Amino acid sequence: MATELEATFDAFATASAPHLRRLARTWCRDAHRADDLVQEALERLWSAWPRVRADGNPAAYARTTLVRVLISDARRPWRRLEVVHDLLPERSAPAAASVAGDDAAETHDRMLDAVRALPPRQRAVVLLRYAEDQSVAQVAEALGCSEGTVKSQASRALGTLRARLADCRPTTTEVSR
Repeated sequence: MATELEATFDAFATASAPHLRRLARTWCRDAHRADDLVQEALERLWSAWPRVRADGNPAAYARTTLVRVLISDARRPWRRLEVVHDLLPERSAPAAASVAGDDAAETHDRMLDAVRALPPRQRAVVLLRYAEDQSVAQVAEALGCSEGTVKSQASRALGTLRARLADCRPTTTEVSR
């Protein structure tokens, strides 16, 4: 029985880890910290695995657990053992990039910076609602709040993002290309 539980958990963790890492990395923009947070979420999932497996939706439980770990970690920055003094670039600049490619990369970086500057709950709503393409009800369940809270947090976050990124919007001539 124990080996069957371990085998099912190992298979689930192996299959879902890339997706969880992508969500965590989008949240914190640090690949190593994202790996640590995914590991903590999977540890919590393991302790509840028999119940979670019986419920039949371990992916939703894993996402919810990861979001809660992310929010908890953001609330307690003093608990981290390592302090990042400077962030290295996430990707190297291409040697011969086109001007349009540079503009797109710059816009992408500005978007990520703007999302990262949002308060934790608004960031969680934006990532789950738009990056993960979940419904309002699913986001409310994952964050443990009402659907109205999800809607208001999404509205505030999108308003903030629009204000911060107003100059990044393409003009009508750029759209028609």
